[in-house]
Parts: sequence; structure tokens; C-alpha cells
Amino acid sequence: MNSVGEACTDLKREYDQCFNRWFAEKFLKGDRSGDPCTETFRRYQRCVQKAIKEKDIPIDGVEFMGPGKDKPES
Repeated sequence: MNSVGEACTDLKREYDQCFNRWFAEKFLKGDRSGDPCTETFRRYQRCVQKAIKEKDIPIDGVEFMGPGKDKPES
């Protein structure tokens, strides 16, 4: 699946690969010592935020998740 911003698609793929590798090779085996993909995620997130702004996509009231953010209470 492509990203919301065409320029962000390669970053999305890089993050997806990193996350999937970490999840399968570390997290599922009990190693929760950290997420090596945080910086890649942040670069991708900045790219997406820029694309959203450039495309004037309304995001008022939307909560964003990411490293260092807690899950919203349900």
C-alpha cells in the first residue's frame, strides 16, 4: 500500500520492513528492549504530516499515535 504522500512511499516501505523484522525477530521472542525503528518512523511521520498539509486534508480532532505516545483511554 502506498502512502498518503507519493514522496513518502519509500519511507513507509522502509519503516514497514524495519517494524516487521523487529516484531518477528525480537518482540515475539520476548525481547522488548527497544524499537530500532523509531527514527525511521519519525521521518515517515514528518513526511506524511507535510503531505497532509500540502494536500489540505482536514485532520481536526484526529489523534496520532507513535513512539512515546500513550494509547488513548477507551
